[in-house]
Amino acid sequence: QVQLVESGGGLVQPGGSLRLSCAASGFTSDYYAIGWSRQAPGKEREGVSCISDSDGSTYYADSVKGRFTISRDNAKNTVYLQMNSLKPEDTAVYYCAAVPAHGCGLTPDIYHYWGQGTQVTVSS
Repeated sequence: QVQLVESGGGLVQPGGSLRLSCAASGFTSDYYAIGWSRQAPGKEREGVSCISDSDGSTYYADSVKGRFTISRDNAKNTVYLQMNSLKPEDTAVYYCAAVPAHGCGLTPDIYHYWGQGTQVTVSS
């Protein structure tokens, strides 16, 4: 049974930082890709970042490039999203998602498994 559990969300002031964690378990495949997506009220789910298992390649949406960093600790089966210089428009529920035996991508539709989401609120 595949499970993804996000943590690390919360309330932060503009310009602040948060680090989100995604703990994965239950995979039977030898490798998988992990992506982060977010959804703000009234908006479609948007791909934010992803990291591949095959070569560790990373990708970012233009809106977060240079501010967010995704990383992976395979020994701990955990993926992190370091978010710096946060802006009010980053406010959303952030979801961790996984797809086995697949390269990563920013399109949410490619992911098979999803976590429950963690709220990130950037406000003064």
